[in-house]
Amino acid sequence: LVNMFNKLNKIKNIKKNIISEEIPPGQFVTEKFPALTFGEIPNIDIEKWKLKITGNINYPFTLNWTDIQKYKMIKTTTPFHCITQWSRMVNHWEGIPFKKIYELAKPKPEAIYVMIHSYGGYSTNLDLQTLLEENVILAHIHDGSILSPEHGYPLRLVVPDRYGWKSAKWISKIEFTNNNLPGFWESRGYHMNGDYWKEERFS
Repeated sequence: LVNMFNKLNKIKNIKKNIISEEIPPGQFVTEKFPALTFGEIPNIDIEKWKLKITGNINYPFTLNWTDIQKYKMIKTTTPFHCITQWSRMVNHWEGIPFKKIYELAKPKPEAIYVMIHSYGGYSTNLDLQTLLEENVILAHIHDGSILSPEHGYPLRLVVPDRYGWKSAKWISKIEFTNNNLPGFWESRGYHMNGDYWKEERFS
């Protein structure tokens, strides 16, 4: 009972600390977690699912779901800020740190950008430095449950320091590149960087 009480207090303190953080400009806080998606939710067969690591790297490779499960998972608790102005301040994620993919692929020095591709044709661009932050993961669990299809099952990118559209769902390919090319929403007027503290919503 003492251990359980201590764990509950620890969770409450984490939640309290996160909620007490300053809210980015133009955002409002909600407990809901809306699933905003362009197009249809892809119907992904986990037995056929693959994640391709490619681009200007020394060691291209492809992972299936069995491979993913072999890697050590980490847990992180972070806010999620959507460009449509809602913020969910406490999200518990579990997955593989992006740094693990970086270490395995060994990108060449000039490959300082990354294009994330998803099932269904979505894509988004990010700079490599942002992706190497400790809290960036390839998540398969949210708030203790396996991701639902509308939230990116089986695997989504989570980039807490950027607006939510950068946290691509249903990822299928990670491409390391030399040039910062626009992804799906970026080519339609969204900002190339998406820093919510600077309100980088649109170009």
